[in-house]
Amino acid sequence: MHASNAAKPTPFSGYHRALGAKLVPFAGYEMPLRYTGDVHEHLCVRNAAGLFDITHMGEYHLAGSGAGEFIHRSVTNDVLGMQTGQAIYTAMCRPDGGIVDDLLVYRFPDRWMMVVNGATNAKDFAWLKDQVPPGVEFRDLTEETALLAVQGPRAERVLRGHVPDAALELGFYRFLEGSAFGAPAVISRTGYTGEDGFELYFAPRHAAAVWEGLVAAGKPHGLEPVGLGARDTLRLEMGYMLYGNDIDETTTPLEAGIGWTVKFKKPEFTGRAALLRQKEQGLARKLVGFELESRRVPRHGMVIESGGRPVGRVTSGTFSPSLERPIGMGYVESALDRPGGTLEVLAGGTRLDARIVPRPFWTRGSRRS
Repeated sequence: MHASNAAKPTPFSGYHRALGAKLVPFAGYEMPLRYTGDVHEHLCVRNAAGLFDITHMGEYHLAGSGAGEFIHRSVTNDVLGMQTGQAIYTAMCRPDGGIVDDLLVYRFPDRWMMVVNGATNAKDFAWLKDQVPPGVEFRDLTEETALLAVQGPRAERVLRGHVPDAALELGFYRFLEGSAFGAPAVISRTGYTGEDGFELYFAPRHAAAVWEGLVAAGKPHGLEPVGLGARDTLRLEMGYMLYGNDIDETTTPLEAGIGWTVKFKKPEFTGRAALLRQKEQGLARKLVGFELESRRVPRHGMVIESGGRPVGRVTSGTFSPSLERPIGMGYVESALDRPGGTLEVLAGGTRLDARIVPRPFWTRGSRRS
């Protein structure tokens, strides 16, 4: 996780303090790392429902003639093929194919929204601002947006009666505009956990109404607040990327295993030529998932070996509360990417036996497909 020394509160910081959360600086904000414990909060999301403050994420508004075409050229996925009310996951790349960020794009009837990682917000805004063509309105709405996520198999029950019925019928990666606990909101069936859930975007002035409404509505369903610690273990069980760990400007979507977001049928997008060349020449390395045979946890930066020689490094690792064993991801030589293949992770002077497994690690979540 990426921390910053200059941390500002979110609209929900008072609630976090009142609940005894451990607060840490993250992406420029004062964020809750945990409330009760990472494992407890993790399992609450897997079995019931969790409430996340994710206001640190960045939101950009784009409108005007050519806005869709501009986004289409800026990211790897097919933006112009989206339906109104749809969101997509995509990468945004440099000309050399390195990943500037991974993000979501939302298509509204009259505008677009890009949701970027909080840790890369300033970089992303500068990157896009330098390329915005005439006629496209481009604004950073991060400071004007509060963002909460409700994730877990009981998420729909928590929101029932407090959002439009149509919101509860949304498919995964679909959204609508409506009222959430009396506040005008964008209600999106998206998440970063592998469970069913919703993300609610609304103005900070409605923070009290929405937070307190969620807490009250969620109490009968086991809803609990969840911090960044459990958010990280939840996403890793799904093999989801963490920017700065698993992907960055030195990695490409093809290497990271998110090549499905790269639509080469598009005649033009930033990084297309470099990515096409990489695809044609073959990948030298790939991001793989692995499980450890021991109880030791793999950590970011640990060397990965095969046959006694270094072949890569760990990018993310944790003890999986759902699977009750250590898991991790790391880049290794492409020839080694074989399910069931063996690796060794160097933890100080100890070699930890690892086995390559498919991602996601956790396959029994309630996420709507």
